[in-house]
Amino acid sequence: MDSRWMEASSLLLVRLDNLGDVLLCTPAFHAVKETLPDCSLTLLTSPVGVQAARLNPDLDDVIVYEAPWMDAWGRLPQDSRRELEMVELLRDRRFDGAIIFTSFHQSPLPAAYLAYLAGIPLRLGASMDGSGSLLTTRLKHPEDIHMHEVVRALRLVEAEGFRTSSTSLVLSVPSSARDTSIRLLQAEGVGQSGPLVVVHPGCSMPARTYPWERFARVADLLVEDLGCRVVLTGDEGEVDLVGMVARRMRQRAVSAVGRASFAEFAALISVSDLVVTNNTGPAHVAAAVGTPVVDLFALTNPPDQWRPWGVPHRLLYREVPCAKCYSRVCPFGQECLAGVQPEDVVAAAAELLAEVGRTTHAG
Repeated sequence: MDSRWMEASSLLLVRLDNLGDVLLCTPAFHAVKETLPDCSLTLLTSPVGVQAARLNPDLDDVIVYEAPWMDAWGRLPQDSRRELEMVELLRDRRFDGAIIFTSFHQSPLPAAYLAYLAGIPLRLGASMDGSGSLLTTRLKHPEDIHMHEVVRALRLVEAEGFRTSSTSLVLSVPSSARDTSIRLLQAEGVGQSGPLVVVHPGCSMPARTYPWERFARVADLLVEDLGCRVVLTGDEGEVDLVGMVARRMRQRAVSAVGRASFAEFAALISVSDLVVTNNTGPAHVAAAVGTPVVDLFALTNPPDQWRPWGVPHRLLYREVPCAKCYSRVCPFGQECLAGVQPEDVVAAAAELLAEVGRTTHAG
């Protein structure tokens, strides 16, 4: 271990991908803060990841950055001035060290090079590739590349002596956001009878998205068979998707799509009894606020690596020979999800609701 880490007064934490990825790193962020309570922590993250960062009391500041090496769809303009400006911004902040969090199939080296160019003297990351002097501490995980993302992040910071007494995800939902979410439900006439279930049909990756027609059938069965109150959610880019689900349904569901800030969305999940969604950020939001999850988990990623952390949950999928493909668009008709019937989803929901003591018509 390098003793200079324990002398740091300002550290840069780096997680440049999606909302769920940032949430799964929060126990590691907490370990750094718990070990060095007087150290200022700044997170360098994506425009999506910043939503979780702003509700994290362990972080003192956030810098938003769209990194070209994280541009999954090739949509960023080819303009190196963006990187040169970021180097100068980081240089001006005079960080003592940078901790670079990545999944096992990602490389920390581009971010390490950014930190190197910015003059950040300590650079910690996990890499199976040779890093030269870009990483001052390189951690390898050859024993289990599919370890859970929470464990992976914790092991990274433990390599330099950061420890925590809690491995819970960190997401602090303001009471004002919770009050707003409750008022939304009341305004929509959502009563008190029956479990409150959030159904979130969207996902940023098509290969990980359960068919919208089946989400509509799931929502109907939640109402008809279990007596649930259903709220459909989604961001501003998912208005059409949620609209299709709502129009396909026979039963009434409240739509909160595009009507809530991220804090209010998290608050809505926190006051719900269950979330039904794909393997996407809201599954980890639910885990962070302690709400059980039925996770329609396409096998593009290893289940053990990305399952909801620390809450009762069910992962639903069918085994396929092309599992762990990491594809963004499935060329085979999503066989790992196509075999999951809406009745399977509702059965899993009934099991979870019974497990946490919520009465349903099925119970």
